[in-house]
Amino acid sequence: MSTPPISDEREHEPFLHQALEQTTFCEPVPTAFCVGCVLVARLPDSNPIVLSKGFSRELPGNTHAEANALAKVQSLSSLQLQSLVSPWPWEAAPVVEDLLPHVDVYTTLEPCSVRTSGLPACADALIHARVRRCIIGVREPDDFVKCEGARKLKDAGIEVVWYGGLEQECLDAARRGHHV
Repeated sequence: MSTPPISDEREHEPFLHQALEQTTFCEPVPTAFCVGCVLVARLPDSNPIVLSKGFSRELPGNTHAEANALAKVQSLSSLQLQSLVSPWPWEAAPVVEDLLPHVDVYTTLEPCSVRTSGLPACADALIHARVRRCIIGVREPDDFVKCEGARKLKDAGIEVVWYGGLEQECLDAARRGHHV
């Protein structure tokens, strides 16, 4: 398989560093990765807006970083959304479904395409949310499953950006607590 194109856009680096910081909150376990995620809205005529952050096992139920960040943003009220995104760019009352197609997902590890626990895959959740783009720190290694999250996202029309420069940091964070 050929190596995907790497992004050298420095606009992504601060948000990937925030995602890496989220990995430090993960409880390391030998059977799962420590992953961090940041959801950033990019609206016309606006600076990027951090909507939510998440990390692996943050919420109950063996949860993953991307699913946690999505759950947190989807739980925001209209008032909370309006305080984050001001002025609100649409005439209708603030709803997260209007915002998600403008969201970039920054994740330290490729979103999962299959869960050994039987829970929904993060790639599927991002597709269902209709996010705009996914910026990934490093490809998921085949330690547990063969991941095809990036391919699933691309096939669904979501832009995938492989960020170059933090691969080792992202991989080291993911494997924290593992004996490799």
